[in-house]
Amino acid sequence: MRLLVTGSDGFVGKNLCVRLRELGYEDVFALSRATPPQDIAPALTAADFVFHLAGTNRPLDVAEFSSGNVALTASICRTLLDAGRSTPIVFASSIQVGSDNPYGRSKAAAEKVLEEYGEAARVRVHNLRLNNIFGKWSRPNYNSVVSTFCHNIARDLPIRIDDATAPVSLVYIDDVVNAMVAFLESAAAGDAAMSAIPVYETTVGAIAAEVRAFKDGRETLITEPVGVGFVRALYATYVSYLPTAQFGYSVAKYTDPRGTFVEMLKTRDSGQFSYFSAKPGMTRGGHYHHTKAEKFLVIRGDALFRFRHIVTNERIDLRTSGEAPQIVETVPGWSHDITNVGDDEMIVMLWANEIFDRNRPDTYRHAV
Repeated sequence: MRLLVTGSDGFVGKNLCVRLRELGYEDVFALSRATPPQDIAPALTAADFVFHLAGTNRPLDVAEFSSGNVALTASICRTLLDAGRSTPIVFASSIQVGSDNPYGRSKAAAEKVLEEYGEAARVRVHNLRLNNIFGKWSRPNYNSVVSTFCHNIARDLPIRIDDATAPVSLVYIDDVVNAMVAFLESAAAGDAAMSAIPVYETTVGAIAAEVRAFKDGRETLITEPVGVGFVRALYATYVSYLPTAQFGYSVAKYTDPRGTFVEMLKTRDSGQFSYFSAKPGMTRGGHYHHTKAEKFLVIRGDALFRFRHIVTNERIDLRTSGEAPQIVETVPGWSHDITNVGDDEMIVMLWANEIFDRNRPDTYRHAV
């Protein structure tokens, strides 16, 4: 299929063009303000599907709403009709179409133009009414509170919050792009179904607090629950605004005659991750826990794990090696230690199911 994307150099356009390329759509005409005027009509009339993303949202002159949203849309439709083309169109509209403001009225008028085109061309037109979109490549300090907060907080720049309780409805760029692609693929299959777009309801203050927590996590090593939903999308957005000088950051390294110990990541409800090294012949551990659980994975070297039941004195030995990965778990009520029985430095990954608390360490010295 030949595809055309208007506003291809904008926030949504960049993300959509990348996604189309990933899906194998190679014949994509990227239409932007830099496109020579004489190339526009031929590209439009050659397209089998149009993603109409171009528009005006913050003009210097309010009259630009009409020219940038309504007149541009009308020109696209007229070009297609004059060429006798019945090309499906996805239009990036806005939930503000019902609002009595210049922007909302211009989007509503553009939708009307597209609906009339659809009737005349006997083709489906999809007016995708979107909430505030956030994600990578959005322009900060422009019209997105999320990108502004992410950009500024990452750089220790001030942010402005007039009302922390002000509600915000958000959609994530990847979900928007997937919905648009669903229109394209459903049109090819003859099905008008579309994947739902999750809308995240939050507040200005909550966004700021979460982004600050992302930044603070490099010092505390405590990560937010970034694996699912809104926080996952917000974290990906925040990281995308990091200056290149912040792509890496240092963590503390603790060294003693036995080797080194480094903490990497801590979670609020699923423990923490770290690693340690041990020189040949060195032993670490020699304690037990009542509730704390740990998992060890030797990634380099040879290890001997020893266990002794603190009541019955039953003993268990386990040998593991980085050459044959095996996870070894500590068991409550069993003292345990680990010895480097190889000739080279041993490196071991460690997960504990709770963040270490010096006031309640649940760690008791007990020789194995």
